[in-house]
Amino acid sequence: MPATQDRSWTNRAIDLLQGDRRRSADTHLLKPVFKGLAGLSIYLKDESTHPTGSLKHRLAHSLFLYGICNGYIGAGTTVVEASSGSTAVSEAYFAQLLGLPFIAVMTRSTSRTKVEAIERFGGRCHFVEAPGEVYEAAARVARETGGHYLDQFTNAERATDWRGNNNIAESIFNQMAAEVHPVPDWIVMSAGTGGTSATIGRYIRYRNLATRLCVADVEHSAFYDAYVSGDRSVTCSTPSRIEGVGRPRVEPSFIPGAIDHMMRVPDSASIAAAHVLSERLFRRVGGSTGTNFYGLCRLAAGMLRERCKGSLVTLICDSGERYASTYFDSDWLREHKIDITPYRSRIERFLDSGTLE
Repeated sequence: MPATQDRSWTNRAIDLLQGDRRRSADTHLLKPVFKGLAGLSIYLKDESTHPTGSLKHRLAHSLFLYGICNGYIGAGTTVVEASSGSTAVSEAYFAQLLGLPFIAVMTRSTSRTKVEAIERFGGRCHFVEAPGEVYEAAARVARETGGHYLDQFTNAERATDWRGNNNIAESIFNQMAAEVHPVPDWIVMSAGTGGTSATIGRYIRYRNLATRLCVADVEHSAFYDAYVSGDRSVTCSTPSRIEGVGRPRVEPSFIPGAIDHMMRVPDSASIAAAHVLSERLFRRVGGSTGTNFYGLCRLAAGMLRERCKGSLVTLICDSGERYASTYFDSDWLREHKIDITPYRSRIERFLDSGTLE
């Protein structure tokens, strides 16, 4: 149901959102050096520097613009989202900026750090037990409050202008323009809503670029099996242990046709890669960044075997400080029977010598 139209409120809201975009400018493109990867340039798009600390700041901005410009969000509208954490943190920030009530629907397993961040921005959290319950619960809360369900899993791919307008793909290629290998051989992105991979893949094709897109999926997720089988009805009953990526169903924003290659990354490899990269960058990165980085390492290993030179790009999705009590806690790893030692040694050896296996 469209919100009551108040064009003066809409105009003010758009100005506030665009002001945030101007102040945020762009995120850094880091270029760490790994001595074992001679001939390859590795780039990390650091999305953790957004005001709300993650890649989801871009998505939340787009979802609010989409809701406002379509007339779904107006003065006083209660905004509702189903989220595993980071998206809700960013949406709570924008709701506070616009003076709107915000309710995040999430599983009880969401990290306490993210819950506290949502509440600091004035949002409320509504908890469910299983990941598959968040969709209907969020829609129900929106109906009961007369609010608007942002529905990132459906609207992520349509709320972002994939042709340009400072989306993440355009930003990456603009920042790469003066590099030795300005057109990356690969961009690697993990699948959460599917929206970011859709944006990148579409942009690559729209600009007729030679870059290929690899989507790295986690252990407990429906995306990889759907990509391989072509069956979008595939589901996964086990919750993902890597927050922000991996879904129990194939989300509407997941666009397989925009992807060139997909791989599945074990959770122990994702977390091991997060540990290794954190040490190399002298600051912590999250588990989804570990998924991205391990996928990049596998592709880089293939390029080294073929004696190729070129560049690869992936994303730092958020800060690892949000996961101090999980991925970076030895007791939590033991409790969840995750042994990162073998993968950690393998990744360290690869970055220093170029041998992954």
